[in-house]
Amino acid sequence: MSHAQNPGPSRRRVLGGAAGLAVAAAGLPSGTAFAASAPNSADEASWRRHAARVTITRDDWGVAHVVGETDADAVFGMMYAQAEDDFNRIEQNYLVALGRLAEAEGAIWQDLRQRLFLDPEALKKEYAKCPAWLRTLMQAWAGGLNYYLATHPEVRPRVLDRFEPWMPLSFSEGSIGGDIESVLLTQLEAFYGERDVPMTDEERGLVLREPTGSNGMAIAPSHTRDGHALLLINPHTSFFFRAEQHVTSREGLNVYGAATWGQFFIYQGFNAHTGWMHTTSGVDNIDEFAETIVTRADGTRSYRYGRELRPVTTKTITLSFRTEKGGQEERSFTTFATHHGPIVREADGKWIACALMNKPVAALEQSFLRTTTQNYTQYLKIAGLKANSSNNTLFADSKGDIAFLMPQFMPVRDARFDRLKPVDGSDPATDWHGLHSLDSMPKAVNPKNGWAFNTNNWPWTAAGADSPVAADYPRYFDRVGENPRGPQAVRVLTARDDFTPQSLIKAAFDPYLTAFARLVPDLVAAWYQLPVSDGQKTRLAGPIGLLRDWDHRWGAESTATSVAVFWGEDLWALTSQAAADAGMSVWDYMADRATDAQRLGALETATKRLQRDFGSWKVPWGEINRYQRNDGAIVQEFNDAKPSIPVPFTSSRWGSLASFGAKAYPGTKRYYGTSGNSFVAVVEFGPRLRAWAVTAGGVSGHPDSPHFDDQAERYADGDLRRVYFYPDDLEGHVERRYRPGR
Repeated sequence: MSHAQNPGPSRRRVLGGAAGLAVAAAGLPSGTAFAASAPNSADEASWRRHAARVTITRDDWGVAHVVGETDADAVFGMMYAQAEDDFNRIEQNYLVALGRLAEAEGAIWQDLRQRLFLDPEALKKEYAKCPAWLRTLMQAWAGGLNYYLATHPEVRPRVLDRFEPWMPLSFSEGSIGGDIESVLLTQLEAFYGERDVPMTDEERGLVLREPTGSNGMAIAPSHTRDGHALLLINPHTSFFFRAEQHVTSREGLNVYGAATWGQFFIYQGFNAHTGWMHTTSGVDNIDEFAETIVTRADGTRSYRYGRELRPVTTKTITLSFRTEKGGQEERSFTTFATHHGPIVREADGKWIACALMNKPVAALEQSFLRTTTQNYTQYLKIAGLKANSSNNTLFADSKGDIAFLMPQFMPVRDARFDRLKPVDGSDPATDWHGLHSLDSMPKAVNPKNGWAFNTNNWPWTAAGADSPVAADYPRYFDRVGENPRGPQAVRVLTARDDFTPQSLIKAAFDPYLTAFARLVPDLVAAWYQLPVSDGQKTRLAGPIGLLRDWDHRWGAESTATSVAVFWGEDLWALTSQAAADAGMSVWDYMADRATDAQRLGALETATKRLQRDFGSWKVPWGEINRYQRNDGAIVQEFNDAKPSIPVPFTSSRWGSLASFGAKAYPGTKRYYGTSGNSFVAVVEFGPRLRAWAVTAGGVSGHPDSPHFDDQAERYADGDLRRVYFYPDDLEGHVERRYRPGR
C-alpha cells in the first residue's frame, strides 16, 4: 500500500503479544495480523469486540459493503474500510478540521481561521453533553480508525496517530470546504499578523476558477415510465474526496452512497426508501458585522452596541507548526470576538466579525439521522434540527414524494440591509433574530410539473412553473442568481414525461452547452460586421465557420468544442473585472456587455493558443481534455508523457451538466481534471430499489490496487454500473469477505 508517511518511527502503540493471543477468543480470523508487542487495554478489547461483530464484503469494484450487529459496529467497520482505502485523505480532512494542518505543512493561517470558530476544548465539552447514542457512534468511529492503525504499523500518519471520539464534531456537516472558507486568509493574516497582505486575484474573483457545487434532480412517478420516483445524485467536487460505501446493521441501518473521507455518515445517497442529494446553495446565511472598537487607557477594548459598550472577548490560540527543518515550533495569537462572532479582518477602520453556523452536535445528529429516514415526513422532522447551512436538497422516496429544499439554517434578518457587505454591528437592527421556520422557506414539494432540480442556481426555477416566487421571500435567500446549467436542466427535464433510469442518466450527460448557445451567435455577428479589408476577417474565417455550424454540443472528437472553450476562457479573462465592478455574473456580462472587439480579440488569442500548444487550432476536444491519475497524492502532478484518457464533457462553467474541471498545469499543454463529476448515481425507488453509479477512477487511493482506476473509462463514458444493494445482488460479485484486522 502507498501512504503519505513520516520517515521517523511511529509513536503509536500497536497490537500484539497478549492482545494477539486474544484474537481467537474474540472470534476474529486466525490470520489477523498484529504488530510488535504492546500491553492490552480496555480500548483494544473494545476494538476486538466490534471487529468480531463486523463483516466487510468487497464487491468486484472494490466497494465496501459493511455489515455490523449494531449501528456502532457498522460505524466501526465503515471507518476501518475507509482507512483501508485512503487513510491519507482521512487524516488530511481532520488536520484541516481540527486546525492542525500546519503541524504537517507549516502554513498557520488556515489553522488559525479554523480555531477561531472551533476550539478543541469546547468540542470536548460538547461531546460530553452529546446524546448517549451519538457518543456511542463517535466512540466506534475512533475505534475503527485506531484499530486500523494498530493493525497496520506500516502506515505512518503525518500527525494524527490517535483519534479521539470528540473529533467528529470538528467535521460534522459533510460539505466540501464549508462555510468557514468564506473568511479570506490574506485578510486574516493581515489582521493577526499585523502587516499588509494584498488579496489574491482568486479571492477577488478575477481568476478563471472552476465552479464548485453539484446537480440534483428528483422526478415524480407521474413523469416516469414505470411509475417510480427517480433521483439523480451528481456532486461536482474534488476527485477522490468521498468514499463509496454500503453500510448496514442488524438494528436497521442500510444506507449506500458517498461518505466524505473520515465521516461516519453517507453524505449523498439513499436507503431502501429515501434518497437525498445535496447541492451547494446560493443562500446568504453568513454575515459580516463592522464593529466600532473603543480602546481604553488601560488597553482594554470594547465595541459599541446600541447605546452601550460591550467588552471585546479575547482568547489566546496557540498553534504548532512544522519548520523548514522538520521540527515543531509554536506561535500564539491573541484573538478577538464580539457577540456576532470572531474578528477576522479590518476594513475602513472597523473590525469585522463573522457570523456563521456553529452547531457541531446538531449538525452531526442531522447528518447521521437523515440516512435512517423512511419517508419525506421523517426526513423533514430530522431537517428540523436546522443544522444544515450550505446545502440545498433534492429528495425522493419510495412513496413517490419528491422535494426541493433549501438549507435549514437560515437566520431571520432585517431585509433592509445589504448582507453582501459588512453591516453596522453597532446597530441592533442588523442582528440575527432566530432562525426561519421550515414552512417560511422556499421549497417545492410534489410540484405539479413532476420534477425538481438544482444546479447551484437560484431556487426560482427549481420546479418550472411550480417554483417558489422570488418576490415572496427576503433577498438573502439567493445571492448567486442563475447559471448556465439551470436552463440546461430545465431543457432536459421538460423534454419528456416517461423517464427511466437510463434516460435520466442520458439526460445527466446531455452534451448541449447553453452558455455557448447564448454567446456564439454574437461572436459570429461581430465577425460578419468586420469590413472585408480587415485582416481579422480573413484570419478568423475558419474558426468562425466552425463555430457558426456547430450544434453547441461537446464531444471527444469535436474541434468546435476546443475552439469554443479556449475562446470562452480568454473572453472570461477580458471581462471578469468589469463584471465584478458592475455586480454582474461573468456569463451575463459576456453576453450583454462584452464588445465586439473583445469577442473577436479573444477568439484570435484562443486560436493562437491552440496553434502554439497543439500545432493547429483544429484539435479534437478529447486530445486536450484528459483524465489522469498517476499516484495517490492529494495534490497530484500531471505529465503529458504519461497515460491518460479523453473526457468528452467540459467544465460546468459552459452549461454542461456533466462537469469536468480541467486546466493546464506547469509543464503540460493538455488539460487535466481534478474536480467535477465524482460520485454519480441514479436511483429508482420501486418496490425493489435499483441503482446505478460510477466513482471517478475507483474506490481505492492505492496505485497498486486494481480499484485505483478501474472505473475511469466508465466515468468518461457516463457508463454507470449496477449497484449491488441487496445481498442477492452481491452473489457472484464478491471479491473478498473478511473482518476488520485481517
